[in-house]
Amino acid sequence: MLNENDQTELTNTLSGRDVAQAGALCYRRTEGGGLEILFVGSRRNGRWGIPKGRVEYGEITSAAALREAFEEAGVVGLVDTTVFGSFSYRKDTGPNHYHVSVHLLQVSRIADEFPEKSIRKTHWFPLKDAMREAARPGLRALLCRVENVDL
Repeated sequence: MLNENDQTELTNTLSGRDVAQAGALCYRRTEGGGLEILFVGSRRNGRWGIPKGRVEYGEITSAAALREAFEEAGVVGLVDTTVFGSFSYRKDTGPNHYHVSVHLLQVSRIADEFPEKSIRKTHWFPLKDAMREAARPGLRALLCRVENVDL
């Protein structure tokens, strides 16, 4: 017979956990005034998405979004402290359910060196192309909202 703690752990393992993440919707304006979105490729499958990751204990989501954008894509810029929107997803390989709080991040520059430079691909997409290329349906919905925001 399992004790209560072991039973809870087994249930969490089988049904998955809810995992809080923060993501950065990184953007810039082109010389012609067009809006571009920076995507990073997934390490597992190469699908395009935004920099995102776990919110550390005691960390606010805007700080986590800025940290993840730098770690995954070398982004330096201004992050909006207000959550722009959110989406949820599950990874193909696991039971966890991820909830991503997304912040807008105006990119001022890309660092020459950053922690995941050798393992991540990055690409700037015009907004319309980003809507098509985004791997997650919830992210595509957020990108549609960006079109109506004055950035």
